[in-house]
Amino acid sequence: MKRKADGQYAPKPEHKFSFGLWTVGNRGRDPFGDFVRPPLKPAEIVAMLSEVGAWGVNLHDNDLVPIDATPAERDRLVREFAASCKKNGIVVPMATVSLFFDPVFRDGAFTANDPEVRAYALQKTMHAMDIGAELGAKIFVLWGGREGVETDACRRADVAIKRLRDAVNYLCEYNLDRRYGFKLALEAKPNEPRADIYMATTGHYLGFIATLDHPEMVGVNPEVAHEHMAGLNFMHGVAQAWEAGKLFHIDLNDQMPGRYDQDLRFGSANLKSAFWLVKFLEDVGYDGPRHFDAHAYRTEDYEGVKDFATGCMRTYLILKEKAQRWNEDAEIQSILEAVSTDPDQDGEIGRFSKKNSASLLSRTFDREQIAQKRLPYERLDQLTIDILTGVK
Repeated sequence: MKRKADGQYAPKPEHKFSFGLWTVGNRGRDPFGDFVRPPLKPAEIVAMLSEVGAWGVNLHDNDLVPIDATPAERDRLVREFAASCKKNGIVVPMATVSLFFDPVFRDGAFTANDPEVRAYALQKTMHAMDIGAELGAKIFVLWGGREGVETDACRRADVAIKRLRDAVNYLCEYNLDRRYGFKLALEAKPNEPRADIYMATTGHYLGFIATLDHPEMVGVNPEVAHEHMAGLNFMHGVAQAWEAGKLFHIDLNDQMPGRYDQDLRFGSANLKSAFWLVKFLEDVGYDGPRHFDAHAYRTEDYEGVKDFATGCMRTYLILKEKAQRWNEDAEIQSILEAVSTDPDQDGEIGRFSKKNSASLLSRTFDREQIAQKRLPYERLDQLTIDILTGVK
């Protein structure tokens, strides 16, 4: 069956669409039901991604190499995977490490109370970095899935933060020592799978990064679902990361606020939020991978998984086209011009100086007149809806 979209919504390498082995390879298991799809080998997943027109594939270490594999088995699996990627024209832009699945990490990894667990977590992460480097990845993501608590009786939170800082500093030094050139991207998530996660939002990590020994090497990997779980505006977090120069990678999916992590097809639950996100990424010229960290409904077979993957990319490209139309709409631009000013025209409030501050202090403001200026945001929002629904 032909899967690649035609025309303006066809994915191309320059779009940098990627999926994880764990996303299209998701077998549909949930806390209340067992697997519904048979396992796929990594090479089969790579072939599927090539079929639907994706650019890249990402992986946890144990998506490819079993946790108890011998060194010889590890080398063979990495070699065969690299050959499969080359054969199918798929790149590996990002690698990560699983520090959450195995029971050894039940009390966390880098923040665990047991120093042997912390040491093993560092060793396992260094091995995962080795795999990523061999496959050509330039981004290494760290998600602290078990870095949290069910009760704060188990450790002081500031001790956990220090342990996390020590671990990230250690990995930065390893990155330098091996000359891998990785950009490390920290991924936040609130309150799952543990009751309270230490670094719950992108903002938490942006504050944390400034305390590291090599802050220039470390950024963030925000995920739509993780911020929406907490009822936050994802695009605002992405914008803050971008403005700080820390948007190293991004995970795209969808999520209904207030629910546990759903990893829905991109744009399938909150279309307007997805639109503002795509518009922001395209407006600022984000040039990194657009990674879909999502999975198909449990009802689907692997043909449905292909529909899911195709749908993620298609929706992004549809919203990209809508964003261009929004930017070119005469009425929208007229409203924006009426209510906004160019930051370069801020004059005396743009930058402090004795002259500017003296000028500002001497001004007289007519508050009533200012408050009467019209701000037609209802119209602006409706024009956005008109464009999204195709009536404009």
